[in-house]
Amino acid sequence: MSIYIRENFEEFIKQLPAVEIVHQWGNASVGKIGGKLFATFNIWSDEDIWQISFKCSDMGFEMLPTLNGISKAKYLARAKWVSVLPNSELSEEEIKNYIIDAHKIISQKLSKDLRHEIGL
Repeated sequence: MSIYIRENFEEFIKQLPAVEIVHQWGNASVGKIGGKLFATFNIWSDEDIWQISFKCSDMGFEMLPTLNGISKAKYLARAKWVSVLPNSELSEEEIKNYIIDAHKIISQKLSKDLRHEIGL
């Protein structure tokens, strides 16, 4: 089941702790934790291709855009996000692992009280 199908993307991120999915920004599927974004399924590319975007570590943000099919995310690059097209060099398993990492990065930035409130 391809993660580049909206329902599969949403099903995958719903498995992560305390995730909320909202549809906004031109009907993008936006994964949030504690009200903070960590991954999206969107169509922000000039090619009008659905893509997956997520928050990265500093190292990931420097390395990933050097691969084919991956670029710094439109509108979110300043916050160290990348966008991954379906034909990228990453396997779907690798993409899922990066999304899990994005969830952890954002979770760690939440206040202790909020993490407790949402069950983390």
